[in-house]
Amino acid sequence: MDKKFVFILPGQGSQYVGMAKDLYESSSEVKELYAKASESLEYDLAKVCFEGPEELLVQTKYTQPAIFVHSVSLWQFLKKEGILPSFVAGHSLGEYSATVCAGFFSFEDGLKAVKHRSLLMQKACDKEKGTMAAIIGLSGEKVLELCKQASNYGIVQPANFNSPDQVAITGDLKGVEKGVELAKEFGAKRVMMLSVGGAYHSPLMALAKEGMAEVLNSVKINPGQVPLIANVTATPTKDPVELKYLLIEQITSSVLWHQSMEYLYSQGIKDFIEIGPGKVLQGLLKRSFKEVNLYGIDKLSELEQFIREYKAVEV
Repeated sequence: MDKKFVFILPGQGSQYVGMAKDLYESSSEVKELYAKASESLEYDLAKVCFEGPEELLVQTKYTQPAIFVHSVSLWQFLKKEGILPSFVAGHSLGEYSATVCAGFFSFEDGLKAVKHRSLLMQKACDKEKGTMAAIIGLSGEKVLELCKQASNYGIVQPANFNSPDQVAITGDLKGVEKGVELAKEFGAKRVMMLSVGGAYHSPLMALAKEGMAEVLNSVKINPGQVPLIANVTATPTKDPVELKYLLIEQITSSVLWHQSMEYLYSQGIKDFIEIGPGKVLQGLLKRSFKEVNLYGIDKLSELEQFIREYKAVEV
């Protein structure tokens, strides 16, 4: 297959009860990944993913490893078939799944980083109460401007630039509430508070950032085999030293997702393959770019279909 394509890996919010159950039941290699994960995490990850309940699965401590292991399980099937991307990119937590796909981390070291990230972020949420809101119908520039104005009332900044007219903001309660009020005045089509555990990608995550610096110093990071488009810069890296810095910064920085997709599009990438639970990233791309081919690999049937189509084109 001569086509250039990118693997995109989803983040928190894509999880659902029953995720990856079909993959687990069909593969001893996937069972082994879940066994390793459960041993490291000290709880039965497969049980949480397959049976829930949802109130448990949505907790950061469980969500982040659940999505990471699901995405990496799918990637292992694709790697085995020789299906390798030109680039990888992951949305927030998905950036850790992407590091494994790109060869920066082993599964075990990636899991260790995700385990600590989820616990550190939960700790930061418990210590510093914060929230987030989604703003639809305003440009990134306007959201930056309203955050600047709302900063007089509290901590607030963009969390995720998801598409040209969809940006999430994050911060303490007063800052975000003022941001929401200003967004309506600025003419946003829709504004909604998000039911999240805290102010992700904001200065209120400083405690988690410090902790992640220690964790990432304790794991082996290899040079990337494939360029990863970083959330913090929206540019590619294969450098392990740079990657470590970027993963630490990502905790308190905005996720430049749309800018990352724009960069890939400018490189001639038209084929995007979302690997992991849900279809969130495909939806964002559909709204942002006209000429793109989107594939979603979540369930076993989708994986098998993609491999069949890939091999047919290859021949």
